[in-house]
Amino acid sequence: MRIELIALSTFALAAAFGSASAADAPTPSAQARTKSPPGVELYFISPKDGDKVGREVTVQFGLKGMGVAPAGISVDKTGHHHLLIDVDALPSPNEPIPADARHVHFGGGQTQTTVTLTPGQHTLQLNLGDALHRQFDPPVLSGKITITVE
Repeated sequence: MRIELIALSTFALAAAFGSASAADAPTPSAQARTKSPPGVELYFISPKDGDKVGREVTVQFGLKGMGVAPAGISVDKTGHHHLLIDVDALPSPNEPIPADARHVHFGGGQTQTTVTLTPGQHTLQLNLGDALHRQFDPPVLSGKITITVE
């Protein structure tokens, strides 16, 4: 019964005031960033800073003080992982974290991946994103590690 009343009320409001279009919906940059709780730790379980690895690298993500939820799911004190590969500067804090070969998204809530890297030195860093793929305020970041691919 309650669901019917909400649906009926929503329909009545839309009819009275006109329905909102997708263009009226707030964009991620227009919305306030999600606050991160104090004491959160984002870190690599593996590999470790300075490790020598093969071309296929299994990367395990660690998180303390928050939980993991898929992208698009807004649950208090949760986020999802992004792996930054050879990234020098963080993305804009008010825009979604880019999705490309250097900013790898784990919007399904994954906490581990295997990446294939070219031989040589590479830097890795984790960046926890909110439901809209934005950085938290303040950002939840791991330390940057350097690995050598042999």
